[in-house]
Amino acid sequence: MNTYAKYCPNVFVAKCTDRHERGETILVTTKYGKENEHIVYNLVLERDGFYYYSIVRADGYNCQERAKRKAERYEQAAINAQKRSNEYFRKSEKDSDFLSLGEPIKVGHHSERRHRKMIEDAWRNTGKMVAEMNKAEEYRDRAAGWERHAEDINLSMPESIEYYAERLAKAKAYHQAMKDGKIERSHSYSLTYAKKAVNEAQKNYDTAVKLWGEPCAE
Repeated sequence: MNTYAKYCPNVFVAKCTDRHERGETILVTTKYGKENEHIVYNLVLERDGFYYYSIVRADGYNCQERAKRKAERYEQAAINAQKRSNEYFRKSEKDSDFLSLGEPIKVGHHSERRHRKMIEDAWRNTGKMVAEMNKAEEYRDRAAGWERHAEDINLSMPESIEYYAERLAKAKAYHQAMKDGKIERSHSYSLTYAKKAVNEAQKNYDTAVKLWGEPCAE
């Protein structure tokens, strides 16, 4: 049985008992017993009798698709909350014609109980209206947050090779320009931080190539 294993941030690989070929479709089982079809890319690790392969979902599901679905779910939740808020508003307004008159409660009168219930219902429904309105706003904020991640690229995607290659080139150019004095150093650690950015970009690029790059011909 093939299972998932964490390889690095954002990346899960297939932990397999058998060898597989690049392009092969395999089933990988979650810890909850659900099976997903994946396409095999590269053997990234061999340890303790297991083979670890970089994989992508055969149905195209990835971090971008996850973000889109999350955004859609939160947007729908916002719509539903807004509908509930509107309904509570209508309920709170049910006796508004009478209550707007400002009539005092006639204590001891047969209308006292009904009058008090009108006020209690109006306040209760108004509170629920506001609560649902706040939920709708919170859900919209969450939807917007996930929408911002819908175009993200990370190491879990084959496209990360080109992405990190570009970032590496920019980091190297910036570092070199700073070394040559073409870019002013704002503080004494500017060059150190620029070099650190190059190292980080190089590390990500190397990892992307290992995960998704075409194997070198022997």
